[in-house]
Amino acid sequence: MPAFDPFVQRRTALLTTYKRDGTAVSTTVTLAVDGDHAYVRTWDSAWKAKRMRNNPAVLVAPSTVRGRATGPAIAARSRLLDGEEARQAARAIARRQPILQGVLVPLFHKLMRYRTLHYELTPDATLGP
Repeated sequence: MPAFDPFVQRRTALLTTYKRDGTAVSTTVTLAVDGDHAYVRTWDSAWKAKRMRNNPAVLVAPSTVRGRATGPAIAARSRLLDGEEARQAARAIARRQPILQGVLVPLFHKLMRYRTLHYELTPDATLGP
């Protein structure tokens, strides 16, 4: 059973990233699953992007839109995507929520002059929840 199966039917997930001092910070994100990895989107100046740049170890758990975890967390590694990989991730996320993630979020990023970042999450059994 692929690690991200619990997320296939869910639109949101609780992404936990870590500050430099090890403090965990959780954020609700839209998660798109493709086989044994998943994709998330954020913008360049978001704190979660900075935390993932400093420490790629993350936890991801199914959640409600308001950020309440509804299942167990999965340890994963994040990797910043670019080029065709980023475009593939953008398409996968847009398919999850066509109006919100396909139109509104990219438009908002463009209007705010944010650089949109896409990350790939892969399960990492060595991290543990």
